Amino acid sequence: MKNPSPIPLPVERSLVQFGKGISLARRRRRLSQQDLAERIGASVQTVRRMEAGHPGTALVNLVRALQVFGDLDRFDRLFDTAEDAIGLVLMDEQLPQRIRRPRITDETGAF
Repeated sequence: MKNPSPIPLPVERSLVQFGKGISLARRRRRLSQQDLAERIGASVQTVRRMEAGHPGTALVNLVRALQVFGDLDRFDRLFDTAEDAIGLVLMDEQLPQRIRRPRITDETGAF
């Protein structure tokens, strides 16, 4: 089996920060880890790992937690193409410099 590549430090920090956010959101709603685990259909150990920012946490559990907290719309906006500034710039770079009208042909097909 192939060893996974090391996780870049910024990614690791983001995962830990995300886990802290889940923990805080859970506690603000006065939910125990057991309560959250039941609501997302996972084990308490999964919730603990999620809150610790463990990189192997299944995305579905993170998204289910967002749903429990009423924040699923945030996930939906992550890759909203209308707000993808870099993608829009790249697309604009590919636009033609000029737009010409197509030539009109007569019935014989001649220009």
